[in-house]
Amino acid sequence: MLRRSIPGYAATIEAIGSLAARYVRAGSNCYDLGCSLGAASIAMQQGINVPDCRILAVDTSSAMLKRCAEIVADEERRSPGVAPIELIEADIRDIAIDNASMVVLNYTLQFLAMDDRDALLGKICRGLNDGGLLVLSEKVVDENPTMEELLVDLHHEHKRRNDYSALEISRKRAALENVLIPETISAHRARLAAAGFRHSAVWLRYFNFVSIMAIR
Repeated sequence: MLRRSIPGYAATIEAIGSLAARYVRAGSNCYDLGCSLGAASIAMQQGINVPDCRILAVDTSSAMLKRCAEIVADEERRSPGVAPIELIEADIRDIAIDNASMVVLNYTLQFLAMDDRDALLGKICRGLNDGGLLVLSEKVVDENPTMEELLVDLHHEHKRRNDYSALEISRKRAALENVLIPETISAHRARLAAAGFRHSAVWLRYFNFVSIMAIR
């Protein structure tokens, strides 16, 4: 579903594997916060090329984690010896981040209250080792209302090309109203700087969806 509805989603997952190969250090932890069916966790697992690492994949949905466990088990049967993925049913706000070399927040932060976003990113930054990486993917809102209207329309066109009906698009939009609260790119980068990240950059933008790299 995410691949159908989020432009650039496949590219984001592919890049997470490449970034894991570059940033994950031996003996460290990796976190996938809001893991869903584990696509980012598996991408990290496939990219890690150093020993003694583990991946902690966190989600609040027991049903999602049950299916994720099946997918992870299939992947690990095909690739024995990879870094283990530990599935955790919990609120990401309650998870301790420790000895981390890489953290992924893939379309997760946008569902938290604003104050919780500040606190979570601060906790992540403190839990990352020096030089550690955060991948933050989010739906954003453009600062220019005219461009925002165009980007939203282009996103809906993308959904229609991926076999979403007009009714499905309308229902999805209504369901997410006041639940998913997007921000501007500048707001995200300012929050990352305030949390303690030394560097950040948008590495991917596709319509009103972005992925940001931030380095502690």
